[in-house]
Amino acid sequence: MLNDLNTEQLAKIGLVRDGADLSISVPDDANIYAMTVGAQMAAGNGERVAMIFEQPDGVTTLTFGEVDRAATALAAYLRDLGLGRGSLVALHTGNRPETAIAHMAICKIGGTAVTLSQLYGPDALGHALNHSQAKCLLTIERAWAPLRGNAAETFTQLEHVLVAESAGPEANLTEILSGSAPADFILELTGANDPALLMYTSGSTGMPKGILHGHRVLASYRPSINLFFNLSLEDEDAVYFSPSDWAWVGGLLDMLFPAWMAGRPVATAEARFKAEWAYEFMARHKVTHTFLPPTAIKRLADTDNPRSKYDLSLRVICSGGEALAAETLTWVERELGAVCNEFYGMTEVNHLIGNCQALYPRRPGSMGLAYPGHDVRLVNDNGVEVEPGQEGEIVTRADAPTRYLGYLKNAEKEAELRLGEWMRTYDLAVRDADGYFWYKGRSDDLIKSSGFRIGPAEIEECLIAHPAVAEAAVVGKPDKDRGSIIKAFVQLARGFEQSNDLTEQLREHVRSRLAPYKAPREIAYVEGFEMTSSGKINRKKLRQAEIDAHKH
Repeated sequence: MLNDLNTEQLAKIGLVRDGADLSISVPDDANIYAMTVGAQMAAGNGERVAMIFEQPDGVTTLTFGEVDRAATALAAYLRDLGLGRGSLVALHTGNRPETAIAHMAICKIGGTAVTLSQLYGPDALGHALNHSQAKCLLTIERAWAPLRGNAAETFTQLEHVLVAESAGPEANLTEILSGSAPADFILELTGANDPALLMYTSGSTGMPKGILHGHRVLASYRPSINLFFNLSLEDEDAVYFSPSDWAWVGGLLDMLFPAWMAGRPVATAEARFKAEWAYEFMARHKVTHTFLPPTAIKRLADTDNPRSKYDLSLRVICSGGEALAAETLTWVERELGAVCNEFYGMTEVNHLIGNCQALYPRRPGSMGLAYPGHDVRLVNDNGVEVEPGQEGEIVTRADAPTRYLGYLKNAEKEAELRLGEWMRTYDLAVRDADGYFWYKGRSDDLIKSSGFRIGPAEIEECLIAHPAVAEAAVVGKPDKDRGSIIKAFVQLARGFEQSNDLTEQLREHVRSRLAPYKAPREIAYVEGFEMTSSGKINRKKLRQAEIDAHKH
């Protein structure tokens, strides 16, 4: 356990001993550039490979020195536009080198990066750009071309657009990055509590909301990053990869920045994630460490005996964003031969709970233990802590080390996350007598049926454990007698077909493994699921469709 580590070992992963407890070390001058590319340059690692970018016509490799030079060239250009400390610069460049380099450039001028997913349609993109009032956007020709004609009307705050491989009148980002970097450029690095990232992320209601994080975020994540990568972050041969969008926490703060903090390369591509492609990509680039959401892992699990087909180097898979089924974790370690550490948190306050196989045993199906430096409790509706074995809402202290700076222009939403001295998550769990947490679902996903409070997560996990089920989502369907009934949407695994017999088998599977009142009264078979922008099944839409149908 962590108590066995000495002071030097703890300091290496960002922890300090505080009496009998451990706390997270966040220096006042913590800065994302200084902790990543800046640290590598200071250590003389400029010739180390920082990024491997695979495209259909070949592979581009960048060293830390090349990234630093390109970032300085871009920073100088942005400064010449009048941008600097406090300026918002929007990034709409995808999982490409331009995105990573631009983050470093924005740090160098003391600005704030507005992270925008290329999955956003024009309305969501327009909302984020107009809401943030960012004056400058970096994008790529393929993404910008369909927006160019109506840009002035749609993006009313923009003054500068830089386009990689531009085919229009905008400044060519590709040429800027390959231009000369002024030798006399002066850095303006801001501190731990200054804004670094404005992340527009999907919520349960409305348009994407802007979440501000300070530079402290990477320093505060450092202990948990080391733990869910199983204390192997700096393995000499480590190569990192994630299909998760770099506009959100999973791809950016759980993979890209950690890899560069360790001085290790990131392999990336713009190809759409498919199991066969992912296996081939990871084999080609000898990927050892990856962040994969549970949905991606389940897609990989459709392949039989993957190690007999692909020359994989996988060592550690960390996963978060949704509950990881016990069967999925077992499959990863049996079939891929990799350690799989699940962790939990949300964009506003992350890395609260998780696993580290190198330090303590995991319990399949469990979220893990509270990570060091975090005070995590389960409380009832009145904010009173519940006993072990009782279901409660996950909360943490309002001054948690990984908490955000706040929502942009949304104090009302910010107030919704406060419960006295606690910060709410609206996620439900049970903690056992040994301190392990077991996820039960979102409080707003809660199904109330015939007086029972039923969380969908355990039913979904139970269904997925059946060999006929590839994926499942469970919602409450309005019912005049019971309030709600349980309805399951099931995507079948290869080789299975829907039938009345199978429906009854699935009901019995849940009935026998969980409880009779948790067995779905209705099961609908679907070809696939609509996903949210953060890669989760859009249960809200499924639930709303049932509510709308009930009204008619």
